[in-house]
Amino acid sequence: MSRRYRLQYAPPADQARHAMPPALRAAFDAGMQRLAAAPYGLDSTAIDKDDDRRQAVVADAVIRYYVSQDVLVVTVVRVVYV
Repeated sequence: MSRRYRLQYAPPADQARHAMPPALRAAFDAGMQRLAAAPYGLDSTAIDKDDDRRQAVVADAVIRYYVSQDVLVVTVVRVVYV
């Protein structure tokens, strides 16, 4: 059985997402859906030896996020793109 995590964004990450050009945002949102299906995969890396604090690149944007396994939530706290 596949477990899909719910995505939520901290206010600064949500603001950065909404400020993306439309094409980038569409690619980012599609990539985030893939990440929600496998938050420990997709070439993400753990931060500071904490498997639930992670960093990944999604559609040319670097994101930092937390995984809450008990409630199946991925919380994106930072989005940086150029």
